[in-house]
Amino acid sequence: MQHNQSLKNYNTFGINAQATAFVTITSVNQLKNVITTNNNKLPLFILSGGSNMLLTKNIDALVLHIDTKGVEIINEDDHFVWIEAQAGEVWHEFVLQTIDRNLGGLENLSLIPGKVGSSPIQNIGAYGVEIKDTMHSLTALNLETLETETFLNTNCEFGYRESVFKSKLKDKYIITSVTFKLKKAPHELHTTYGAIQQELDFKGITTPTIKDVSNAVIAIRQSKLPDPKEIGNSGSFFKNPVISIDLYEQLIKKNANIPHYPVNNLQVKVPAGWLIEQAGLKGYRKGDAGVHTKQALVLVNYGNATGQELINLAKYVQETVFNKFGIEITPEVNII
Repeated sequence: MQHNQSLKNYNTFGINAQATAFVTITSVNQLKNVITTNNNKLPLFILSGGSNMLLTKNIDALVLHIDTKGVEIINEDDHFVWIEAQAGEVWHEFVLQTIDRNLGGLENLSLIPGKVGSSPIQNIGAYGVEIKDTMHSLTALNLETLETETFLNTNCEFGYRESVFKSKLKDKYIITSVTFKLKKAPHELHTTYGAIQQELDFKGITTPTIKDVSNAVIAIRQSKLPDPKEIGNSGSFFKNPVISIDLYEQLIKKNANIPHYPVNNLQVKVPAGWLIEQAGLKGYRKGDAGVHTKQALVLVNYGNATGQELINLAKYVQETVFNKFGIEITPEVNII
């Protein structure tokens, strides 16, 4: 266990916050033991890939860095395979493993930063696909009883970037593994959302495989999103807002080219990045906190921005978008 540990290398924004105590977890048994022997009764802080959070202060807690490894096929039939990944597996590496095994379902989620264990908490999603579409179940450690429990997909109360682990069960469980139900060939591809089909057409691919779709998603993300290893960021900072059809119809009178995606008969989803760009903030910068020059949905740390400076920037973006469009955009990133 380390004390007064810098978390700069453990969060993708590169914020230099300090942890009172810090330990890397490599097994569930070790996790239980560390919690049991927490003699100082420090509060627990669960740290996975550090890719979906913005640290605004030092963490006066026992930081548990989840780094458990392992991928195993636990069941299969003629059409599907159930594959379990430990919480500390790097998400993108796990996705590539499933593609190498010719298992379909996660290819649209390629190159999303973070680890497997945090993926259901946020119900991560991209290009028309979310975790809830393929996640079968997960195991989680109950922090009160120190017993491992199983949650089926239907128990997780998934919503848009939401789950039960972000609401009523927040801070009550630590996810230890996730099991996905993935499809054997022939696969069901999702290529209509975003620029996937355009990328496939550009490459001259008429009968794409899941590997082709994954490569297309990777190419698109790399062209738009900065690498956290090169510039601090947490990917998409804001959720895409869902607005009423009535508000959308008012907006298109002044913004004929506003993109949208139907949600239901009464609502549509509008890209937050488009709203921010149209508000004139793409590339905006104040000190080392900025809006990315290629993708306005991404806030970046150009070097030494503090968490508070990035929050101030986020609030300015929210206010500017609301003043121009009357639409509230909310952070997707967990602000701590």
